[in-house]
Amino acid sequence: MKKIVISLMLVLFVIPFGCSDMDDNAVPTSLEIKDFVWKGMNLYYLWQADVPDLADDRFANQSQLNSFLEPFATPTDLFNALRVPSPTDRFSVIFSDYNVLEGVLSGNTLNNGMDYGLKHINATTDVFGWVRYIIPNSDAATKDIHRGDIFYAIDGIPLNDDNYRSLLFSNNETYTVNLANYSSDSSGFVTITPNGQSVTLTKTALAENPIFFNTVITQGTRNIGYLMYNGFYPSYDNQLNTAFGSFVSQNVTHLVLDLRYNSGGSVNTATKLASMITGQFTGQLFAKQQWNAKAQTYYLANNPASLENKFVSGLNSLNLNKVYILTTKASASASELVINCLKPYINVVQIGDITTGKNVGSITLYDSPTFAKSNVNQNHKYAMQPIVLKIVNKDNFGDYTAGIAPSTLLPENLNDLGVLGDIDEPLLNAAINQIIASGKMPPQVPNVIERDFTDAKAINPLRTEMYIEHK
Repeated sequence: MKKIVISLMLVLFVIPFGCSDMDDNAVPTSLEIKDFVWKGMNLYYLWQADVPDLADDRFANQSQLNSFLEPFATPTDLFNALRVPSPTDRFSVIFSDYNVLEGVLSGNTLNNGMDYGLKHINATTDVFGWVRYIIPNSDAATKDIHRGDIFYAIDGIPLNDDNYRSLLFSNNETYTVNLANYSSDSSGFVTITPNGQSVTLTKTALAENPIFFNTVITQGTRNIGYLMYNGFYPSYDNQLNTAFGSFVSQNVTHLVLDLRYNSGGSVNTATKLASMITGQFTGQLFAKQQWNAKAQTYYLANNPASLENKFVSGLNSLNLNKVYILTTKASASASELVINCLKPYINVVQIGDITTGKNVGSITLYDSPTFAKSNVNQNHKYAMQPIVLKIVNKDNFGDYTAGIAPSTLLPENLNDLGVLGDIDEPLLNAAINQIIASGKMPPQVPNVIERDFTDAKAINPLRTEMYIEHK
């Protein structure tokens, strides 16, 4: 079988697992993608021990494995058959083109620039969307559509549970968004009224800079840094460090980190962000990785340090002992990692709504002798992004699959969204009031909280990944 080469913390390791008998029989060309899927999942999948067909002794030789693989119509069918059911595994994915996978993980997508949330209308199967923000330099940024706008249909077809994916997440480069007016009463009953307005949007190749908004707000003697950060994309790490350098130069004394629409990304980038917020814990343990039994055993025996992510030096750091973090149900994976793993060190004041509850991470597996991209099979472009690890903080806590609850519950209210970055925007304003101890109470939480059931990022599972990079 293949040997796995994976690097963590800049150290390269080879994990020699598997049955040597597998190499004594040929893999037919027609089965090579499925063979890659089974062997990658057998070695790496976090729940490998819970899937009988992934057991190390399931097949005595390659010929038996070939016979098992043959009936599956597609590699995707096989991949899904080897996963444990949702909700345990809600996030493992396979792509037929690794270029698309790599693009999504780095923030590069075919995108019209309208980021949105989706809600049900009064507990029915009817759906409406609301615009969370518009990505700069996108097609939507040139159109008359803005945060808070409501849409009920695409190309004149009303949204519902059966069609929202095909209408919003299709291969069509252009679609028309049909707008509506929104109202809700004190009981939470929602009325969506079409208003005859529409906007046509076109998807383009778009690189989203996750640093959506950063500024310094002065309140008396307090210099409050505000950063809206929408994705842990490694290619923007230098820009993130520059933003913190600006905070340092302006003597920022408090930080409001807005992760309300941040669905995750790189664990390494999350570690850097935590190091920029603090700075006084360099070299100390930030997070620990827990892999499946055989991978964990190998790493513990050969280099246990490879399982640790530590605070790093050489960055622009604020040396704070308290941070204010804004969250919603869309805050996921690496965002939750930052919250959970900072808590043993500093006071994390969380304002907003409960988070997604994703405490597991993935890696990209390619069809190559090492499962890395070097020497990749040129006959196809399939790649997998399976869940391979769970991450805990230094106190070994990481059980938040139901989400991380905020210190101050303040869900976003479509009747009062506010302007992102404005000091009167409800979530930011609540954080500022706590910082300056104004004594003002946050807005009253509605009796009925209508949370988004999905959003523009969650519709694509890759955009909620927390992942370890191959080095």
